[in-house]
Amino acid sequence: MYLEYYGFRENPFNLTPDPRFVFLSKTHREAFAHLLYGIQNRVGFIALTGEVGSGKTTVLRTFLSYLDSENYRTALIFNPLQSPSDFLQSINRELGIPPSTSPGETPLDALNQFLLRENAAGRTVVLVIDESQNLSASTLEQVRLVSNLETDRAKLIQIILAGQPELGQMLKRKELRQLSQRIIVAYHLQPMDFQDTVQYIKHRIGVAGARGGVLFSKWALKRIYRHSRGLPRLINTACDRALLVGFTLDSSKITHRHAGEAIRDLKKDPLIGSPKRRLILIPLLALLVVLLAAGLYFAGLRAPAPFFDLTRLWGRGGLSEETPGPTREDITRAMAAELGNAPEPAGIQEEFSVALEAELGNLSEDESARRAFNVLAGLWNVNPLPELISGNAAEGMERAARGRGLQLYRFSGNLGALLRMDYPAALELVLPGVEGKRFLSIVGMSGEQVRVEPPLAGWRALPSRTLEKYWSGHGFLLWKDPLNLQAKVSMGSRGEPVKRLQDLLREAGVYQQPLTGIYGSETLSAVKEFQASKGMEKHGLVDPQTLMLLYRAVNRFEVPGLTAGNP
Repeated sequence: MYLEYYGFRENPFNLTPDPRFVFLSKTHREAFAHLLYGIQNRVGFIALTGEVGSGKTTVLRTFLSYLDSENYRTALIFNPLQSPSDFLQSINRELGIPPSTSPGETPLDALNQFLLRENAAGRTVVLVIDESQNLSASTLEQVRLVSNLETDRAKLIQIILAGQPELGQMLKRKELRQLSQRIIVAYHLQPMDFQDTVQYIKHRIGVAGARGGVLFSKWALKRIYRHSRGLPRLINTACDRALLVGFTLDSSKITHRHAGEAIRDLKKDPLIGSPKRRLILIPLLALLVVLLAAGLYFAGLRAPAPFFDLTRLWGRGGLSEETPGPTREDITRAMAAELGNAPEPAGIQEEFSVALEAELGNLSEDESARRAFNVLAGLWNVNPLPELISGNAAEGMERAARGRGLQLYRFSGNLGALLRMDYPAALELVLPGVEGKRFLSIVGMSGEQVRVEPPLAGWRALPSRTLEKYWSGHGFLLWKDPLNLQAKVSMGSRGEPVKRLQDLLREAGVYQQPLTGIYGSETLSAVKEFQASKGMEKHGLVDPQTLMLLYRAVNRFEVPGLTAGNP
């Protein structure tokens, strides 16, 4: 009901899972890292627990989508309330194993043969059991028997048990000690903190396409956080109800009073709130608005412009015909002078905001993404993208990067963290009254000032905080992996890629041991030390962000930077 009023294309706080709305908080990223570590190192058993609505299923879905089909086979069991035999047949169905026609062959035999074939082909089989706290003792014993399928060198199947905190209590039972002793990696998913809760709400509003960005006041956000305790499901229901309250009261912004009324409604009926009262109130308010407008008209007054028609309040300009993107040398020469003499913040914000909304808003999402990509392409000295990116802009940029020997890193977080990476980036923006996203590249930085391309109404340098109110929290960075290390090195890895990693760590000043080619505890400690030095989470995974910062830290690779001292 409130979608059109607030300018949403779709419900921003729907409880159904949608990968476009996925937001991984700090605790979700930690859970993801634990899952990845366990699977890559083939530990056999992994446990993930968390309160109802904490985002376990979101983490699992995101993790499974991360595993490519060339190297992994996956099965996800949602309904573990089955007999042991039915449960085993469900696993086989999920993995695409046909029912056995051979006399005497059991489903477990068929599964074993499948696992042996996949292992011989170099693929890892991953079984995820959601809501595992509902498994019966006999079905858990069947899970243990499945985990016994192995060769002399490795487990044939990796099993993730996910469930509510009761799962942890259940595994402590004496009769399940054999199973619990096999769990090598375990993680309890904590609720989000306040900062992540705010970013979560902002992210979902941005994806749903709201005009004007964040609609919730600071105190409304705090009230929702206190109610939800940082649990995504409770955040969604509270925000959805608060938007409905704001709509019925004809308010363009959600205040703490709206949030409070929404939460009181939810507490009266945790399942569906009080929809009947809302349904009665909405037509009455609509009638009141019509009568008020009619009264103003007949009184000779002009009714105020409706909230959803604000695009009429400003004109639209247009960007000039595109010229070739600036080269790295062009930007390096101009950066120090441009940023060093940037105008004072007073007066710039309003002018830049008008230019941003008018000029970028006049482009399509795909054309905006293409221009932002070409700015970055010029810095990496690769060919620009001549045609419009069709379909999903982010996927189009990713394809274009791969076609030019580069990779695209999708950043999510705050602007300060993005700038600290010191890589030119295409920012994803949400503009008031403009459907979809728009993109603008940051190519330089000096103190609190950033340099943007293409220039908007003559503005190239501006305070970073001016951009923040339009930024969706997502950015796209081009990078190169010249040593081909991504997804090649992890705990226990051996070989030449590990040697190359150790050599990089040595150049970065965090590894003083011989180049053994073995990713052991010393290499892991060096990776964590490097991550800590860059303000990263010390998870020890050699992920794209770690590699990007490593290549930046050593001098033998040409990597474009934001600061004047970098190439």
